Order: sequence, then structure tokens, then C-alpha cells
Amino acid sequence: MDTQLARDLGLEFPVFAFTHCRDVAAAVSKAGGLGVLGVAGHSLENLKMELEWIENEIGDKPYGVDLLLPSKFAGSDKGGLSGEEMDDRIPSEHYAFLDQLLERHGVPPLPGDVKLGSEIAVGYEQQRDVIELVFEHRISLIASALGPPPAWMIEQGRAKGVKVAALAGTVEHARRHVEAGVDIVVAQGYEAGGHTGTVSTMVLVPEVVDAVYPVPVLAAGGIGNGRQITASLALGAQGIWCGSVWLTTEEAETHPVVKQKFLKAGSSDTVRSRSLTGKPARQLRSAWTEAWEDESNPDPLPMPLQPRLVREAQARINRTAHNNEGSEQLANYFVGQIVGSMNHIKSVRTVMEEFATEYADTMERLDTIAGG
Repeated sequence: MDTQLARDLGLEFPVFAFTHCRDVAAAVSKAGGLGVLGVAGHSLENLKMELEWIENEIGDKPYGVDLLLPSKFAGSDKGGLSGEEMDDRIPSEHYAFLDQLLERHGVPPLPGDVKLGSEIAVGYEQQRDVIELVFEHRISLIASALGPPPAWMIEQGRAKGVKVAALAGTVEHARRHVEAGVDIVVAQGYEAGGHTGTVSTMVLVPEVVDAVYPVPVLAAGGIGNGRQITASLALGAQGIWCGSVWLTTEEAETHPVVKQKFLKAGSSDTVRSRSLTGKPARQLRSAWTEAWEDESNPDPLPMPLQPRLVREAQARINRTAHNNEGSEQLANYFVGQIVGSMNHIKSVRTVMEEFATEYADTMERLDTIAGG
């Protein structure tokens, strides 16, 4: 698994691990890959502590961060919306629908002393402080999801020797990222967890590789074992970007109820839904996604209105999913179709070792076939 991109970043394995859990990010970096911390929803104070913890944990190993930088969202024409402006745009019928859904499932309200976490900020200027903060740390990579990074972010990356990546679900997106000046394109297929397009990984990766050469490409979507890593490299990728496979590891902070759902789920138990973020994102099918799919109910709102609308409801569900049947039925999270193979809880290091072993075995088998 020796690729030029891996050598450039000082990696033993070209495995880029997206995660919202600092423990997973650190464990992947220590195991020879590159942990990428998703920083959406962190306050500046909390993010600073998370990055400092990772750096103390991994020593001189490389790591990165990922930001949500959509180019199109509600209020994008004015650079973003204030909380009051967002509230004004959320119809009362959506609140009524949520109240009825939670009541029907017997989800209790939050105690008065519980505070909601930070919201997901969208818009380049809304996240300038976050971007400037991460550049104060010794990250090796910064990635933009949902849109091309702004020119000033790319310039700062070059000035500090940080690779700038962007996720793409189509060849058009990939070309746009390269025109903006990114160092790496992540070609993310339909199978992936979280925000995805509609083109499968097997089709998308070679198309993007050919379209943006010589810019290195990472393959993403439905990758969770060494055979799939081998296939990704055969398609022309210089590494893989994976997220779902870490959600059932020992280190993952995945809600225990959701983790057990993942362990039991099959590859057809996911759905692309706008019900959590306002943009199509693959997640575990549940009573929550089914309610939002029902044509008799309101449609999800665009980002960032939908996250603002549902954040209290999600907090109520997650707080009581372990001891409330209705909350358990509603509980879900982002995950890709690879969930059908995520049947056992393992350590991050074990997953990385299995990647390497299966990759070697697959290459040996292919060498045998090629040799006749």
C-alpha cells in the first residue's frame, strides 16, 4: 500500500479515517494511517481542547480535520443566517410534526438544566474562526465537504504546508475542486455514509482519477476491508477515505443503542435522507427516517434550517434511547452500506491490521492469477 500520497504525508498505510471521535482519529494515526477529525458542531473552546488532546496522544504522527463547507444552503446568498433569522424561516407545521412524532413514541422532554450543544455553522465566513484555529495546530490535512474550499483557505494551507482536500460526488465537482486549487480530491460514492451523491464508488473513482490527473484521488464509499482497498488502488486511487467502519470500534463514541443497531444491520438497512442535515445523507433506516419519508408529513427543510429544527428532538431521543422503547426506535446515525459487514466490535488497531493482512492476501491471489 505504498503510494506517493502516503509517502508525502509520512503514512505507513494510505488510510484516511474520517471520524467525529478524537480517540478514533488518534488511534488511526498511531496505527499508521491518518485520522481526520470532523469538526462540525464544535465550539472554538472545545475544538481547541480536542486538537490539543490528539496532538499530545499521537506525538509526531500526522492527522487532519474535516469541515462542512457547503456552497449552497438557505441564506447562502447573504453569507449565512443568524439564529433568529433561521427561526423565522422554520414553519410552525414542522414544529407541530416533531412534537407529535416524539409524543407518539413517548420521548420525554429534556430536563431544564440540560443545554443543547453547538450548532453546525455553514458558510465560509461563519467558519473563518474555526479554520484559523485549526491552522494554528499542526494538522497535515484539511478537508472540505459539500463544496470547494475558499481561496484564502487554500492559500493558508500552502503557506503552512497543509494538504487541502475536498469531497466530490461527481466528476464536475472534482474538476471544480481542482480549479479552486485543492491538493487532493476525495471521490465519494453513493454507498458512503453521510452526505453522498448518486454515483457508485466503482463508477465514480476511475472517472475522477482520469478527469483530475495528476491530482491524487482518494476513494470513498463502501470501503471497509482490504479487498476493497485493493480495488480502490486498482481503480487509480492513491488511498482510501473511510468513516463508517470506525463507528463500531472499541474507541468509537457511537451511542451504545445505535452501535448495537449497526452490528445487527444489513447493507440494505440504510437510506439517503435529508431528515438530519437538510441535505441527502446516508444513515440507518429507523422510525425517524420513515416518518420524514411519509408524504403526509412535512418535507425536511434545507440546511441549516433542518439541523436547527431537529437538534432538540435528537437530544431528547439520544438521551433516553437506552431505556425508552420509543426513543430506541427513533435513534439512528449516519452510516454507509458497509454496515452489513460491521458485525463485531474491534479495536481500531485490529481493523488496521486486518486491512493490511487482507490487502496482502488479495495482492498475492491476484499475482497468482496474473502469473497463470
